[in-house]
Amino acid sequence: MKRIAALDMLRGYALVCIMLDHMPIGLLRNVTLTNFAVFDAAELFVLLSGFLVGMVWVKVEARQGRRVAQLRFLRRAAQVWLALIAGAVLLALFSALLFKLHMNHTAVWFQYARWIFEHPIGYVATVALMWMQPNLLDVLALYVLLIATVPLTVPFMLRMPWAALAVSVAVWWFAEPLNALIPNQRPGPGLLFNPFGWQLLFFAGVAMGAFRDRIMPVLRRHAALLTVLSVAVMLFSLTTVLAWRIGPPAKPVTDFIRSLTGGIDKWSLDFARLIAILAASWLVAVPLARPFAWMAGTAPGEALAEIGRGGLFSFIVCVLLSIWGDALDMTVPQGGAAWFWLRLAIDLWLIVAFWAVAAVWMRREAWVPPLRARLRLD
Repeated sequence: MKRIAALDMLRGYALVCIMLDHMPIGLLRNVTLTNFAVFDAAELFVLLSGFLVGMVWVKVEARQGRRVAQLRFLRRAAQVWLALIAGAVLLALFSALLFKLHMNHTAVWFQYARWIFEHPIGYVATVALMWMQPNLLDVLALYVLLIATVPLTVPFMLRMPWAALAVSVAVWWFAEPLNALIPNQRPGPGLLFNPFGWQLLFFAGVAMGAFRDRIMPVLRRHAALLTVLSVAVMLFSLTTVLAWRIGPPAKPVTDFIRSLTGGIDKWSLDFARLIAILAASWLVAVPLARPFAWMAGTAPGEALAEIGRGGLFSFIVCVLLSIWGDALDMTVPQGGAAWFWLRLAIDLWLIVAFWAVAAVWMRREAWVPPLRARLRLD
């Protein structure tokens, strides 16, 4: 399947934003996506993942049949589940190593570093059962559940799209009481990323990928209206975020927005966040398609695309670099000009390191066979 460079670039951008957002005192986290819209990189990552699922499913089913497509995504769900377990182990071990080196960090809970040595089997078992999802890996647990449903939900969507939409909206509407039924380690009800809420965004992405050849000609007939509405939604989204950041002086604006939207909840995927990411998707896909295609061809765009193509590997690297970056940030003395420049240098170094690791991974076919031969593993 021919890859879409801008799509890979956006996936890489989402992962970089997730890395920076997970560094509590990082500098560049103040200019990530969440600072300019009511949604953040998590929504972008899930929507793009759904889009790729829709594209891949249609291609595989057309060439090899539905059964092959179903088996492919069952295997993918198993791969994501194994990545969740591996990521949880690496996260705990890396956190323990940093504490051993007296590099304090708060990006992840300190108990994981203890449990991996005190109760290794219990730690792995609770992650494998998804009774516990270490923070920073929460969205991966959500992804396991969503991908696992694909062999049943996508055929239903392709056969009866409007019925599938109705079911998805109904599940989203009752997301909070449904999530409360899931047994979990958290003191709150269910999973942090409510799968019954986030499934609506994921399957919206699947529909975009699967039906884009049928949907886009219809939508383009109303392109001007949709662009105006999308711009209005994004301006409203930006105003909301700026009011939050300004704080008490902008309280009248915040109160007015709250009267329109109510609370804007990330974890069950609030309607305002859903509409905002869909509006942004239209702007990127249609009026801004050429600028984004151009950006994908630049050196930074190609670097982000390599990160995006890294898939699960890039996500795990993103998590580990978040912890390392947080630990490095906490070694920088407060105050003075050096504080700003050192924090900026740490963030920039992490982004470059992220790209370098992803680039090496993407070129593994060139260096893994010689390495295996040298180590006599074949």
